[in-house]
Amino acid sequence: MTAMDLIRTVPRWGGFNRTLLGIELKRLLRNRRTLIFTFAFPGMMLLAFGGQSDWNEPVGQGNVAAYILVAMALYGASMIAASTGASVAMERAQGWSRQLRLTPLRPAAYVLTKSLCALSMGIVAIVVVNLIGVAQGRAQMPLGTWLTCGLLTVVCTLSFAALGVFVGYLVPGENAMQFLGPGMAALAFLGNVFIPIPQGTLMWTISAFTPMFGVAEISRFPLTGELPWYAVVNAVVWLGLFIAGAAWRMSRDTARG
Repeated sequence: MTAMDLIRTVPRWGGFNRTLLGIELKRLLRNRRTLIFTFAFPGMMLLAFGGQSDWNEPVGQGNVAAYILVAMALYGASMIAASTGASVAMERAQGWSRQLRLTPLRPAAYVLTKSLCALSMGIVAIVVVNLIGVAQGRAQMPLGTWLTCGLLTVVCTLSFAALGVFVGYLVPGENAMQFLGPGMAALAFLGNVFIPIPQGTLMWTISAFTPMFGVAEISRFPLTGELPWYAVVNAVVWLGLFIAGAAWRMSRDTARG
């Protein structure tokens, strides 16, 4: 065996491939708690918040029930994407991340795989919420608006998939979800997701700087027809910060290995 034979070659794309992604997705789908959380949680949120009789009032191209549907889809998908991304914390605690360092898989490819898994679970949550909204029959908006809101919500979920990976590398073990659960709920209330905050108030000003404000405005833009420029800036900045934070913690974790 020559010295060249001992050199570990790095595969294309750093080791990222569909096989690895498929394995990670199968691991998630075999987890019953993950499935229950993915399918039941967003739907229960919509049923709990979206069945009020006075929510037939018009909003943009639809009604208040449609506004709430989009909000619940965003919140449910963001929660699930963040919790899926944060599963790296348990894998680190169990030594799985250390085992992966012995393979040619690059850390960036691993984080990309986890983020795509988180996004996939978020898409499932969005579909579930919208199907329940259709069955409930209260939400009213044009089909094109409905589909566009769903697609934008998928894109916005990327931000919280990155947040989940960041928290997974930042917080040890099971503490990641203990931090994310109440944290995401607080961000949703502060970010003008659940209850509309009157514009021009101090609370609106505070809300405009929180991570969920921008993505909430973007996801329901096709419905409301309103998208302030600072909401787009908010979403882009927070996405960049979460990705940078995940990359920073990942590099430190890899260096320790």
